[in-house]
Amino acid sequence: MGLRSEAEYREGLRDGREVYFRGQRVDDVTKHPIIGVGVRHCSIDFRLAEDAEHRDLFTYELPEGGRASRYYKVPAAAEDLLDRNRMIETGTRLSLGVVPLVKEIGTDALFALLLVTREMDRRLGTKYRERVQRYLERAREMDLALAVAQTDVKGDRRRRPSQQSKPDYYVRIVRKTPDGIVIRGAKAHTTNTPFADEILVIPTRAMMEEDSDYAVACAVPVNARGVRLIVSPFSPEQDSLFHHPVSARHRLIDTLTIFDDVFVPWDRVFLCGEAAFAGPLANTFVEFHRFTAISYKPPLLDLLIGAAALIADFNGVLGAPHIQEKLTRLAIYTETIRALTRQAAMEPKFTDGVAIPRTLVTNMCKYYFATQYHQMISLVQDIAGGLLVTGPSEEDLRHPVLRQDIATYLGGREGAGARERLQVFNLIRDLTASDFGGYNEVLQIHAEGSIEAQKITIWREFDLDRCVELARQAVNLDGQEQLTPA
Repeated sequence: MGLRSEAEYREGLRDGREVYFRGQRVDDVTKHPIIGVGVRHCSIDFRLAEDAEHRDLFTYELPEGGRASRYYKVPAAAEDLLDRNRMIETGTRLSLGVVPLVKEIGTDALFALLLVTREMDRRLGTKYRERVQRYLERAREMDLALAVAQTDVKGDRRRRPSQQSKPDYYVRIVRKTPDGIVIRGAKAHTTNTPFADEILVIPTRAMMEEDSDYAVACAVPVNARGVRLIVSPFSPEQDSLFHHPVSARHRLIDTLTIFDDVFVPWDRVFLCGEAAFAGPLANTFVEFHRFTAISYKPPLLDLLIGAAALIADFNGVLGAPHIQEKLTRLAIYTETIRALTRQAAMEPKFTDGVAIPRTLVTNMCKYYFATQYHQMISLVQDIAGGLLVTGPSEEDLRHPVLRQDIATYLGGREGAGARERLQVFNLIRDLTASDFGGYNEVLQIHAEGSIEAQKITIWREFDLDRCVELARQAVNLDGQEQLTPA
């Protein structure tokens, strides 16, 4: 098949999957008034593959003929990573700053599995790499949407998986059979799981030998028996495009994903008790996934800058020096992130022929984004003003008397009508001061790894010895002849 249409993708989600929202079973995620918005949002990855303008970017020619989603192309050169960056940024821009994330994250995990299982096979004599390769080819051929379940619920975070008071705080293998394994446990905040065909389960941390039952990686259909998805209730429920111009059309959905004695056939098992490889798999996944993360950040920031400039113009202050100073800071922030993302793609490291974005630069970029995001939001809100949260409603605009009051008193500079001005305020509120905006503020800190995780990775990747050696040379600690100025 190679590529699925948007309609075929949506039809594939009607498979009896066990999804719950606010205590109620959802019979059809494509028709649910709230969750269905996410289905339409995620469909863009399939729609763009069909679209003549974007087809060449979102698909590629297979050596054996036919086309497939470019997300499934294993990066073998810097240009492949740059194409992936452009693809993610384009899809996110066309989704008004909200990344689709039904092919992006799953292929990040598959690339990591390819690398780690090859090393496992070399060292242990296993044959996991062949399984991963077959699964990737099948997923590419069927054009699957994939979710990733990585973050365990963890319980007491001071304790290792095998030391927990409840053994299922981390997903574990409870039984091995001649045909496969049975897993039990839960993964937290797995994104867009209701809109995926399959879930890739991978470890969340390094493990010791005593944690071997928790060292598991596998692929599970979302509708497999024993899989239950509890959808986060913190999803915007309003459908007004006036009040929620972004979140009424585009949203991510997160779930607590339960694996209640789920059977997984051996050909879908990619890590089974090899505890020493749990950490490398977790780390290799984020090397790809943080690159995905920094690729989808700039479109949101572009939208925020555009909205801030537009409201400043409507307010008649776009030319004011303090407004231009704030917009300049926002531009520096955004373009630094964009430049670092591309630099990470242009300086990859290569392992077994796979191009991996430069880890140091990727984590520097993600750290810079996460630590500065709230401050940048404050600049946008400062530019806009208090009507972000005190303006009248869409219903008021329909009232015959109130409509005239609003038109009389809430206009801006000449030519900027009250309704248009309120629409821009509502865009900024949706992005920064609504339930959706609050979700985004938490997401930007914790998604793709915490700020502390990025700092740890930067420390590990930075070449400190190079700097120490330069300092030693400067004071001649090694007794070498010093160079003197001419």
